[in-house]
Amino acid sequence: MINLKKIIVITGHYGSGKTNVSANLALHLAEFGSVSIIDLDVVNPYFRAADLRCTAEGDCSDAARFFSEKGVSIVASKYANSSLDIPALGFAVTGAIKTSDYTVIDVGGDDEGAKALGRYLDILSPEQTDMFYVVNMYRYHTQKPQEALDLLRDIETVSGLKCTGIINNSHLCTQTTPETITASLPYAEEIAKQAGVPLVFTTGNRELNCKNVNFPIDILVKPIWV
Repeated sequence: MINLKKIIVITGHYGSGKTNVSANLALHLAEFGSVSIIDLDVVNPYFRAADLRCTAEGDCSDAARFFSEKGVSIVASKYANSSLDIPALGFAVTGAIKTSDYTVIDVGGDDEGAKALGRYLDILSPEQTDMFYVVNMYRYHTQKPQEALDLLRDIETVSGLKCTGIINNSHLCTQTTPETITASLPYAEEIAKQAGVPLVFTTGNRELNCKNVNFPIDILVKPIWV
């Protein structure tokens, strides 16, 4: 495992697959210490860590129970999956960060979703926080490196945080092949280069056994596009 900070913020374009990345990262970190995953995704209340579905191990619609069994605590708005879905987490976020060895924060897509981070800037210090930007070369509006970079800058501006790494999660849902992932490497490397940060992970469904994937993941969240 690379050297990660105590808090890992996961952001990216809507539909990039950041929620699935967040869930997999939280489960991976649970092998090294206590973990909380905080669901700040208020852009799409029907596609979020608080309502995760596990396709790899059966019906995991009870996300809190599923994560708990894996050693991960989940923190989400009490209004999750309702028309009143707002970032009403109160002191739960602060408590989770203070009591967990690692905290993964799943942020809503695009700059609009990143606004939810603003209220927690006092506890998201650069010394203990990584913000990783998830990119998908096959997602509309971010198919070119410059498009992805423009969105990243918008997210940084509204969130008040600086990106510290890129996660390449380029995929075509069920049509993804090892070649699909390999073809995306120059794209992700160019984004990282221009952003001045490392390419932290290249992800991919572990069933594909792609040699260019250094962070294999399970498909825990239903894709929202095909």
